[in-house]
Amino acid sequence: MAARAPAVQWLAILALSLLFAGVLEAAALPAALLIGPMFAGILAGTGGATVRVPRPAFAAAQSIVGCLVAASISPGIFPVFLAEWPLFLGAVTVTLAASAVLGWLISRWRILPGTTAVWGSSPGAATAMVLMAGAFGADQRLVAFMQYLRVILVSMAAALVARLWVDTSGVEAPAVTWFPALDPVPFGATVAVALAGALAGAALRLPSPYFLGTMILGIALHLGFDVDFQLPQWLLAASYALIGWAIGLNFTRSILHHAARALPQILGSILILIAFCGGLGWLISST
Repeated sequence: MAARAPAVQWLAILALSLLFAGVLEAAALPAALLIGPMFAGILAGTGGATVRVPRPAFAAAQSIVGCLVAASISPGIFPVFLAEWPLFLGAVTVTLAASAVLGWLISRWRILPGTTAVWGSSPGAATAMVLMAGAFGADQRLVAFMQYLRVILVSMAAALVARLWVDTSGVEAPAVTWFPALDPVPFGATVAVALAGALAGAALRLPSPYFLGTMILGIALHLGFDVDFQLPQWLLAASYALIGWAIGLNFTRSILHHAARALPQILGSILILIAFCGGLGWLISST
């Protein structure tokens, strides 16, 4: 692709992104709007593409994800947490410990370099883990490979469990409105918080400043002052695509070969963690 004009490269990447995202959406897999563009970026990057996501666009996408995380935290979760805090704290601590041990073993056995294995094994929001990993010196490409492979496997396991043991008849997925009418107040708040949070995060020299700065400011305003955000689907899709492209286009053939060689061990660690969390969930539900 290096011989093609930048516009042609971007058109090819966009077409591949739409194809992959559409296939993943049809398969009902989560994070399709991010994983699809990331796959397209990997193919383009290993094929010699020279285009890259501009830094301001990548920063803006991270800020939007920060707003999304902030908006997802509701005050209603705190009474539930306080009522059952030993159970929540114990489950989270045990899960973190198990993932940390697996990450440490992968790093110690030199399957993946440095802290990459630890960040790749860390449970939580996959996008947030990938964005923060780069700020702490880990290889974002391999972290993304581990995180989103786990997302796919976990979603497949959850779908299998739901099909075998949960009655989902009569439950329909909510319709997605791609271009809703924009409400000036919450949408304006989203843009303002994304901009202010990114600037504040950079000024305070936070790790992953655009994501963390926006998330912290957004949580404070959302919980403390009841500020609402509007995140239309088209904005989220554009942000996910930019993040996926930024990661995928930095893949090289050597990195891809390294990830492929490490695939059996990575798969094994993911399956062990899924089995561990499944057993922990069963234990909690049965007590």
